[in-house]
Amino acid sequence: MKTIKKIHQPVYEPIQDLITYRVIPTPSIKYLDPFLFLNHHGPQDYPPNNDGLPFGPHPHRGMETVTFILDGDIAHFDSSGEKSVIASGGVQWMTAGSGLIHAEVSSDDFKRNGGHLEILQLWINLPARSKMSKPFYKGLQKEMIPTIPLDDEKVVVHLVSGDWEGVEGAFHSGIGVQLSTIDFKPEGQLRLTIPETENVFFYLIRGQMEVNGQLVDEKRLVEFENDGQKINIRATESSVLLLGYAPPLKEPVVSQGPFVMNTREEIEQAYEDYQNGKFGSWNH
Repeated sequence: MKTIKKIHQPVYEPIQDLITYRVIPTPSIKYLDPFLFLNHHGPQDYPPNNDGLPFGPHPHRGMETVTFILDGDIAHFDSSGEKSVIASGGVQWMTAGSGLIHAEVSSDDFKRNGGHLEILQLWINLPARSKMSKPFYKGLQKEMIPTIPLDDEKVVVHLVSGDWEGVEGAFHSGIGVQLSTIDFKPEGQLRLTIPETENVFFYLIRGQMEVNGQLVDEKRLVEFENDGQKINIRATESSVLLLGYAPPLKEPVVSQGPFVMNTREEIEQAYEDYQNGKFGSWNH
């Protein structure tokens, strides 16, 4: 079995009136190559006539964002002309590549009517060869994400990327990232086999579970050693898990604000290119 190296607690860091827990990076963990960043927004209830999410137009370069809408919705707009409203259970995958401006705000309906909101945003690094690739965006509603029932339906995998016993994920990762959210009913069990060469991203969104014999509470990131292949899970109550794993890129990571590159010079170039309008125009 894989050895649990450490269980990390997120940092509470609200953004305006949005409840936010920063799962990674924190003082106890910098990143888990190629997984760079995770914010857990909510859960919280918004009243009618609210201002919605505070993520107006901002740029990115050199990485990918994967956004999980657990509850509520997100209206996406970007400088390539893409736009969508993705509701509860849906996922957005954006490859910033050479540069993109995007906004992630609440829909007019959500701002007018209010409602429950809970969202995760994960940043995945791009390798040097892909950092200046063409930007890409795709948003899919819940029904477009393949589901795999296991353990007499006490466990349900929502397969975002990669493959699971022959089932292809909803999105394609150029660096082989396997990514799922997994729902557990009480006493649901799952046995995973993950190559020793891959890094695991294991975040318990809610609930409680026993992981390789150790109890893990909600809002905890479990860091594993690369010393085995087996992870055995038993949910002690209804739980939701974010599971990712991928080969590490093993490249320098230089990040500042919304840009993730390999050198300080590339970061400076990103700021210069953004200021010179090379990330596209904002017409929304």
